[in-house]
This record gives sequence, structure tokens and C-alpha cells, in this order.
Amino acid sequence: MLDLEHFLPYRLSVLSNRISEGIALTYRNRFGLSVTEWRAIAIVGRYPRISATEVAQRSAMDKVAVSRAVKNLLARGLLEREASDSDRRAKHLSLSREGQTVHDRIVPEARAFERRLLAALDPDDRAALDRAIDRLAAAAEPAHDHPAQNPPPETA
Repeated sequence: MLDLEHFLPYRLSVLSNRISEGIALTYRNRFGLSVTEWRAIAIVGRYPRISATEVAQRSAMDKVAVSRAVKNLLARGLLEREASDSDRRAKHLSLSREGQTVHDRIVPEARAFERRLLAALDPDDRAALDRAIDRLAAAAEPAHDHPAQNPPPETA
């Protein structure tokens, strides 16, 4: 039997959902944004001229959800899309002036929320958490990126 309350993937998922829901109240109530829309704004704000595919990759969010969020943000005028100079098929996203304003208003609140969470940990625990997250992220990479864990099939 799987003891969910002690199963790491389950615990991390529940924690992530609780944290996301806590901060999402700010995005939703004050700015009418979903979690996915805010994450797209945050990523585009950090990496201007990024594609929607790259937003999905950087966030590890579902491509369809990201596509829907980008479409909504474009329609609301929070994002702008332009063709690449080198490849007309490629589309780059940037924050519009209004999108930058929303981004700049949310970031301090997001950082304050993060500080409240981290206040529950002493400095040593915060450093250990950072190391643990980095190690777990590396260990969670797909198996095909770790040849020792996924040896090639034997040939006859």
C-alpha cells in the first residue's frame, strides 16, 4: 500500500498547490489572473522575446494551458507578440506597457508572500531547502538524460 502522506511526490504536489493557491488569491482578486497567466507574465518579464513553447518549458507547465494563458493575455493586451527577424514563423512574446505595469505591481506582493513563507525557516533550514530543491530537480530530470540509470539495450 502506498502511504501518500509520506510519499515525496505527493507531499511536494500538495505543498506546491497550497502555496500556489495562497499567492494566487492576489493574482486573481486584484488582477483577474490565473496562476498559469501570472507564471507566463513572470517568465516573459524575466525573459523578454521568449516563445510560448519556451514559456512552457521553463515553467514545466502543460503546453495547452500555456497556449490558452498566452491567448488570454494577448487578448487582454498584457502581452505582445511579434515575428522573429530571423524566422518569420517563430513568434516572440513581450510584456505590453500594461503587462509591465501588472508585473511590476505583483512582484513586490509575490516577494512579500515568499518572505512570509521563508520566515518559518531559520537561515540554515533555508540554505538546506535550497540545496535539497536543486538536488531533487536534478534527480527528477527524465531518465534519458541519465545514461547510467537507463543503459542502452543489449544487442544480439
